[in-house]
Amino acid sequence: MVSLDALKSRPKVLLLEDEPTQRHLLTRQIERQGYHVIAAENGRIGIALWQENPEVRIVVTDLLMPDIDGFAVVEHIRQNEAHYTYILVLTAMDDHNALLQALSLGADDYVCKPILKEELALRLQGGARLLRLEGLDDLVFALAEMSAYRSGETGSHLKRVREYCFLLADDLRIHHPELGLTKSLVADIASVSVLHDIGKVGIPDYVLHKPGRLTKDEFKLMQTHTTISGKILMDLYRKNGSNYLLLGCEIAIAHHEKWDGSGYPYGLIADEIPVSARVMALADVFDALTSRRCYKDAFSCKKAKDIITQEMANQFDPMLLASFLRIADKMEDVLKDNHFTSL
Repeated sequence: MVSLDALKSRPKVLLLEDEPTQRHLLTRQIERQGYHVIAAENGRIGIALWQENPEVRIVVTDLLMPDIDGFAVVEHIRQNEAHYTYILVLTAMDDHNALLQALSLGADDYVCKPILKEELALRLQGGARLLRLEGLDDLVFALAEMSAYRSGETGSHLKRVREYCFLLADDLRIHHPELGLTKSLVADIASVSVLHDIGKVGIPDYVLHKPGRLTKDEFKLMQTHTTISGKILMDLYRKNGSNYLLLGCEIAIAHHEKWDGSGYPYGLIADEIPVSARVMALADVFDALTSRRCYKDAFSCKKAKDIITQEMANQFDPMLLASFLRIADKMEDVLKDNHFTSL
């Protein structure tokens, strides 16, 4: 149970600074920004405090300290964090080599000494914004998971589809640069893919949970989950302008469209279908074929691959089918071992 006292507590910042006067001044400056500061006089104590306080999401560390220095602290955090930790390093203004080394090890930002309190405040605000974005990603997955449970799916289905989307989109990025996919966009496609069926919250239970074949009218009603999803996400997009939600909107609306134009809701053909939705379509079909349903057993990966590349080939972008064949073994690893690596 979450206590009310915990909800009222201030977010924690871990400060590592070996010089006592500087440590005291920095503690006061950071606490004025609304944080509770946990202070350490060297890297060894700092690492121990970070391990003992998993709720710490921002670390401010000097680089030059006795015993274990700030470089080792940054490296340790990056190798052992369960959730992303924003790391702000303190460095001398003329020590560019130290700064580059810290950034290469995984530091997010820096403040040069002598430290201006206004600059420190802005850097902390930047860290807080980054962590809020990560929290939004977690919230998106939680909402998608709630929708999936209602329609009889599981969180594992969402994680598998997310991984499949990452593998497929990343292969397209490598082999088809003309599509304009970047590493960042690939990651976003994978992350937001979990929202593809959120519109099923608007489908009546008697259709959503019907064990047998749907009637023609029931199937038409089921198809509306795409446009319901799109409306939900478009409304959210119009309120906050997040391209992340706009990407989710196009995936949700168009992931049942087919390359040959036989899909729904709009009968889009070939390049009319957004790349993100093409990726989602293949990932979703692969997961459906290799998962058990009330009306069928799970197919083997080989059987699913044969169905997709032979019986259903006209439904998918030929470039995407080539990607699928290149990374099918990796997708099989995801299915067999729940081997999630992309996010």
